[in-house]
Amino acid sequence: METQDRQEPSADRARRPVRQQGRRVKYVLAAKQVNELVEAADEKQLSRTIARYGRVDLLCLDELGYMELDRRGAELLFQVLTEREETNALAIASNESFSDWTKTFTDPRLCAAIVDQLAFAGNIIETGTVSYRLAHARAQRTAAR
Repeated sequence: METQDRQEPSADRARRPVRQQGRRVKYVLAAKQVNELVEAADEKQLSRTIARYGRVDLLCLDELGYMELDRRGAELLFQVLTEREETNALAIASNESFSDWTKTFTDPRLCAAIVDQLAFAGNIIETGTVSYRLAHARAQRTAAR
């Protein structure tokens, strides 16, 4: 079996310490979670799905801000965030600043409510505007030349 020399994905690095403590961690792309919530609502399983997301100790929501969410999807995501409020940890990765989230959450009131909820009791870590993936890809292209 051939092994690849590659760096461990950042999501795996972030989850490892929490899992080592015996805690439950769920990593999901934002668009995938919204799609799952819409499907669950259509199948009358929304309460169950939201409760499942509410039970994990750490929910890692990645790539929030890359795609515009329709009103229904944004409202369903808000329900998940509300379910977790002040009970379980939430980590969100986004290359967009809060001021640009109006592109993702097109309803300004809903966008403000989500940002308010996250900022109220959260720790916001700004890592800069340069994407690690983009910088890594550029470095690889430069090295290949």
